[in-house]
Amino acid sequence: MTEADVKQLIVTIVEPLVAKPEAIKIETNQDAHFLNFNLAVAPEDVGRVIGKHGRVAQAIRTIVYSVRVDDSLRVRLNIVDD
Repeated sequence: MTEADVKQLIVTIVEPLVAKPEAIKIETNQDAHFLNFNLAVAPEDVGRVIGKHGRVAQAIRTIVYSVRVDDSLRVRLNIVDD
């Protein structure tokens, strides 16, 4: 998968969960072993994405972490709370 495919996967998963899908922003940066995706949503939607006891966030991460990017980099998802 490419970086754009992973970004689209994250948007596809998160979009039905939030009240303001237009506020979804994903930034990427790369280090030696990981391709980091920083997910930002509207402040009132952060709780919906994280879920009770972090269960929704963990489910999203389980799906996203199973993906390998073309460069053999592992994927990491960070939920950013501004």
